[in-house]
Amino acid sequence: MAGRKIIGATLFTIGLLGLVIFVPLYATQNINYRGWGTSSTVIGGMIGPGMMRGYNSYRNGQRITIDEATQTAQAYLASFGNPDIAIDEIMEFQYNFYVIYYEKSTGIRAFEMLINPYIGRIFPEYGPNMMWNTKYGMMSGMGGMMGGRRGPPTANMPVTKDQTVTIAENYLKTHLSGASTEEPDVFYGYYTIHIVKDGKIYGMLSVNGYNGQVWYHSWHGQFVQMKGF
Repeated sequence: MAGRKIIGATLFTIGLLGLVIFVPLYATQNINYRGWGTSSTVIGGMIGPGMMRGYNSYRNGQRITIDEATQTAQAYLASFGNPDIAIDEIMEFQYNFYVIYYEKSTGIRAFEMLINPYIGRIFPEYGPNMMWNTKYGMMSGMGGMMGGRRGPPTANMPVTKDQTVTIAENYLKTHLSGASTEEPDVFYGYYTIHIVKDGKIYGMLSVNGYNGQVWYHSWHGQFVQMKGF
């Protein structure tokens, strides 16, 4: 319990800074579509001028390598000292490194982090990781800002994995023709899904586990490589 409180406090502090600096840079679009048997809202668009401004403002010298990003992710893991949390994967994108941490005891994904590819700073990922994560997110004490859940955090959500795939596929039919989905990663309050196009990872999106809302991750850019653990 103490370990989780420490993680939550750390993510909350860093997350506030991330929201203030980065969220205004991203274009947000509200689009009604038919997903999991009901109207849902799509949040977050493809990469636009705002994202490019944010990316360029943090370019500073040579990019770090994925091994150096791994060291940063491991140092962050050690800093809060919870033996049940481990790194699941690290993905390198054009604009950042993306890291998934998970719970070893449950197999459930805990939270997502980003690492600046030029200065090596690690910080919580924007969007669902902050706003929908009902256990480790900024709004976890309030059930997730847009999560809609009640009671203790759980990965057993009204929207199932199969329904999540259907929602994601419907989104892609409308917004990214020719793309497909991989197996959803289950978090507390939501799912994150890798998008594949032309045989390669194209990006990712998240689906709220309580209301079927879709949030496209518009901040990654082009996929470079991936490292599993």
